[in-house]
Amino acid sequence: MPVRSRFRGRFGSTELANRPDHALVGVVRIPEMQQSPSRAIGRRVLWATLALLFTSVVVWLDRDGYRDAQNSELSYLDALYYSAVTLSTTGYGDITPISPFARFINLVLITPLRVLFLIVLIGTTLEVLTERSRQALKIQRWRNTVRNHTVVIGYGTKGRTAVDAMRGDGIKPSEIVVVDSDPTVLEAAASNGLVTVRGDATKSDVLRLAGVAHATSIVVATSRDDTAVLATLTAREINPRAKIVASIRESENTHLMRQSGANSVVVSSETAGRLLGIATMTPSVVEVIEDLLTPDAGYAIAEREVDPTETGGSPAHTRDIVLGVVRNGVLHRVDDSEVEQIEVGDRLLYVRKSPGDD
Repeated sequence: MPVRSRFRGRFGSTELANRPDHALVGVVRIPEMQQSPSRAIGRRVLWATLALLFTSVVVWLDRDGYRDAQNSELSYLDALYYSAVTLSTTGYGDITPISPFARFINLVLITPLRVLFLIVLIGTTLEVLTERSRQALKIQRWRNTVRNHTVVIGYGTKGRTAVDAMRGDGIKPSEIVVVDSDPTVLEAAASNGLVTVRGDATKSDVLRLAGVAHATSIVVATSRDDTAVLATLTAREINPRAKIVASIRESENTHLMRQSGANSVVVSSETAGRLLGIATMTPSVVEVIEDLLTPDAGYAIAEREVDPTETGGSPAHTRDIVLGVVRNGVLHRVDDSEVEQIEVGDRLLYVRKSPGDD
């Protein structure tokens, strides 16, 4: 599809972002707390037991107001039995257990079977019916509180790897929002505890719904360069302050990404090609690079503020292995004459040991 024709339609209405929360169920998905089915049923049985015991105590305390078919005073067993058949909505008519043994059997065997049936049938039905309401409430809370998060556009191989790297660097799953149009990949993202938004990331209403206006960082990891350009352009218009990092396949589109508002551009095909070339001669170098790019194991490349005791000294003489100096937003190599001495306000790009190895 020509870029110009796609450009005309990228800034659609904000209809999606203005929808009520209940209408966004299925578009926005907030991860559920994972628990085993046996634990979920066990909790229901516990609540049912507590309700039964509480009711039986209330009936027994007011036992003078109750009489059985034999017109005798109720014991606690009678009160417990009465509560069981009442809460289970059973109600006896022509057949009524009279002897204590029969009532005991009903209490310990028949009633639990009725409760189990109600748990499986009614409990499961209510869970399905209330799922949309729970999701709507979660969406409402999320939309009111989501701030300073990272939006990942595209959850293919590049997007998943980017998320893994961010989580390995200490970013919480609740601080990452994934935008994609493929339900299958969104299901995978949700299973990893990520908030997901289903839709076309080149449309402004979809990105507004993902909270791009309040995001700190935006990762563009789409499979097509034209989609990446349009998504970056749309995101930059919504949020002029966010840091946008984008991946493209062809280096000739780098200037388009820069003009669209990307702060950093990664050319995936050329980067992979360089690693392949290096691997033919020195494969161990590729292993070291992979280690540096994996923040949760081995060593990793990180950035930190300058310690006051380091000002005035050389970057090569710090306690860390310094690779570069960021001054006034510009990265300088460690051997650059402009950064022979560290100044206040500089940031150091260095090699650190990953937290997982401490």
